[in-house]
Amino acid sequence: QVQVVESGGGLVQAGGSLRLSCVASGTVFSINVMSWYRQAPGKQRELVAAITSGGSTNYVDSVKGRFTISRDNAKKTVYLQMNSLKPEDTAVYYCKLSIAAYDFWGQGTQVTVSS
Repeated sequence: QVQVVESGGGLVQAGGSLRLSCVASGTVFSINVMSWYRQAPGKQRELVAAITSGGSTNYVDSVKGRFTISRDNAKKTVYLQMNSLKPEDTAVYYCKLSIAAYDFWGQGTQVTVSS
């Protein structure tokens, strides 16, 4: 069993910063891709950023230059540093861990950016 838990969400003013964390627990040997998704009310869930086991990253265009994804393999943790936050970044942020042929999702953490 693999459990995935996100933390770090909250309420912040536009221009502020937050750092999200996602940690895996349970029987985890190797995590391939670690990703952050978000879903705003009335919208589809979208990929925000992803990082491979080799450290390659990709970002959705709307967050490039503002968000940074990183991982600590020893801690089985992935981070999302979010700077220069905008009201349109408001959403529930979900972590997805790809392990072997399976994907494991967290429960989500709310990020609210006020204008």
